[in-house]
Amino acid sequence: MYKIAFSHGLIAFFFYTQWTLLLVTVYFLLATIVSARGCRIHGRNLSDQTKDDNVSASALIDKNRNGFAKLDHLGDANTSQQLDLLDNVLLAVYQTSAGASMLTDIVFWGLLLPFLVEDFELTLLMAYLHSLNAVLLVIDTLLNCLPCNWFGIHYFLLWSFTYVVYQWILHACCMTWWPYPFLELSTPWAPLWYLAMALVHLPCYGTYVWLTKAKYKAFPKMFPSAFVRDKLE
Repeated sequence: MYKIAFSHGLIAFFFYTQWTLLLVTVYFLLATIVSARGCRIHGRNLSDQTKDDNVSASALIDKNRNGFAKLDHLGDANTSQQLDLLDNVLLAVYQTSAGASMLTDIVFWGLLLPFLVEDFELTLLMAYLHSLNAVLLVIDTLLNCLPCNWFGIHYFLLWSFTYVVYQWILHACCMTWWPYPFLELSTPWAPLWYLAMALVHLPCYGTYVWLTKAKYKAFPKMFPSAFVRDKLE
């Protein structure tokens, strides 16, 4: 993808599939950074807790000897549960990726390939681009504790709207060919196509919301001692 981007510039991101692939890549990069930071903070908190336990033990000994405790106020690092900017960005990118990957694969396999594209040869690379992104996200969803609620559909709709505006700008400047037949504005069916594509965002994102709820319902029963429920659910 980076070779295509350097060679063709913004035109390289002509298809929604490429937008989705870029978004999913950014999500996994952010998730790796946040996970590494979380492991570092957790390790530091364990070290601080060990030190606090040692201080408490020493204070108890002093109290038993002197009749009073010599404990200073120690702040608890776990009292603050507020999400910072990076966490919020990760959550927004995750929820957008969930809907975009579903939309990409459903439109490709259910609409473009069987009905709207003629003389199209399906290659292994095309099958990979329109399936693996959703598969990897579903696997990640089963393992992470990020929420996927209906509020996130706003990010998903904004992402798709940005892509459509991007296409309008390209065609107003230099392009004449539309990457998807349902985006063409010169046909009398254009309003219905745009309405249908807007409505299809609901089941695409709803599928992921249902998957997340099913996970939170089934996993506590399947793994009662290992499953961690999301605090933001």
